[in-house]
Amino acid sequence: MRLLTAGEMRQADRAASTVHGVPVARLMENAGRAVAEIARAQSASGRVVVYAGAGNNGGDGFVAARRLREAGLSVEVWLAVPAERISGEARENLDRLRGLGVAVAGGAPPALRRGDLGLDALLGTGLSRPPEGRFSEGIRALNAGREAGARVIAVDVPSGLDADTGRTPGLCVAAHLTVTLGAAKRGLALEPGASLAGEIRVGDIGIPAEALLAISSRVERLDEDDVRGLFRPRPREAHKGEEGHLLVVAGSPGKAGAAALAVRGGLRGGSGLVTLASRRAVVDRLWTVAPEAMGAALPGEGPLALGDLPALRAAAEGKDALAVGPGLPRGSETAECLAGLLAGFDGPAVLDADALNALAGRLDLLGRAKGPIVVTPHPGEMARLAGRTVAEVQADRIGAAQALAEEHGVTVVLKGARTVVASEGAVWIVPTGNPGMATGGTGDVLCGLVGALLAQRHPAAEAARAAAYVHGLAGDLAAARRGERGLIASDVAEAIGEVWSRWRL
Repeated sequence: MRLLTAGEMRQADRAASTVHGVPVARLMENAGRAVAEIARAQSASGRVVVYAGAGNNGGDGFVAARRLREAGLSVEVWLAVPAERISGEARENLDRLRGLGVAVAGGAPPALRRGDLGLDALLGTGLSRPPEGRFSEGIRALNAGREAGARVIAVDVPSGLDADTGRTPGLCVAAHLTVTLGAAKRGLALEPGASLAGEIRVGDIGIPAEALLAISSRVERLDEDDVRGLFRPRPREAHKGEEGHLLVVAGSPGKAGAAALAVRGGLRGGSGLVTLASRRAVVDRLWTVAPEAMGAALPGEGPLALGDLPALRAAAEGKDALAVGPGLPRGSETAECLAGLLAGFDGPAVLDADALNALAGRLDLLGRAKGPIVVTPHPGEMARLAGRTVAEVQADRIGAAQALAEEHGVTVVLKGARTVVASEGAVWIVPTGNPGMATGGTGDVLCGLVGALLAQRHPAAEAARAAAYVHGLAGDLAAARRGERGLIASDVAEAIGEVWSRWRL
């Protein structure tokens, strides 16, 4: 599903009218009709209350109210602004509504009861500051109605939601369903917007396809068919040597589990062979948790240093991809050691956890890498890499991921609720995953999974977005069986196989 910003949607609206000759009045009529067609079956009691503001969002609500009234429902409209402030096409539709005898009132917002339908046409994408005054009263009434058992539908985006970032500067409507108009908005795919929007349906308002295609933005929400289509069943004559050999560089005394989870992610991800390069104390424990893997013990002890480079390069010979970082201790030479490893390896690599922390402030070292690089930071690691605060990263997850990808020529997997994958001007939002995955080790599994797909010769951006989706879906399948609260990373690793079974791969 393609995602637009509010500004890009306005650009498409203008092009529809000025370039393609579609009247604004027709766009509004089509928008209201699309909302009404979806809303008709949503009111168990037959009572609909439209909470409307000024501007196009209110106008869309007026058209929907008229069409719902014509369909035989009991409709009333509450205005968050004085009627004299409503102008243009919105005013024309308000007058038509009154001509049908629909009650239009100000005053205190009407209360919704169980079985009613509340239609949120207050603000849409026009949010410029936290909702105040009568707009906040309308939002409270809608949310109180939801608590009382009414159904709530938002027009375009829930009022109070930033359509670009999915953040909420103040009060926001919590909708059961959002009818987004023309194209889906970015904020509907990012948390908390995704949860506040509920089910998302795109309403066709008659914008020509050419007007939408003229917008160069490449931001999409992945769906299961998108990702499933990236894979093909293995040939019957396949053997392990053809399915990629992944080298995992991970682990240290006290963090051997991180290495084991990355290895299991690589194995469950389908890599034909997986080898772990780590200190001997870690490698010697591998057989108890992943007997299918091989080991390459690094001499010595302590953090990776330049003295480890010959052994690491030897371990990387003949490998198809690297997965580096989970559980690595950091020392003064770790960044240079990793840069030297990447400079001598022709294939792709995924960098996670302490590999990223070692490179923070020294991302220029990534320029030495011969092959494509995927980085998989969580928000804290992203903040260190980008020289921002965690709050700044979370306030614009798409922008933060895009900036790092473009500046350093890497593919970025910014983990968290609604993981963001950015590469070469394109961005994908991952809708899978759940709060139960907020537990130690799930990122290590993802690192190994990305590495497995790289080893199987998926291009970097493809491997990154596919792995992020599969990882989240595995977490969802595991949570469906075990619940979210007690979910652990090993559950997610095991459930990767369930994804392949679901897709018959």
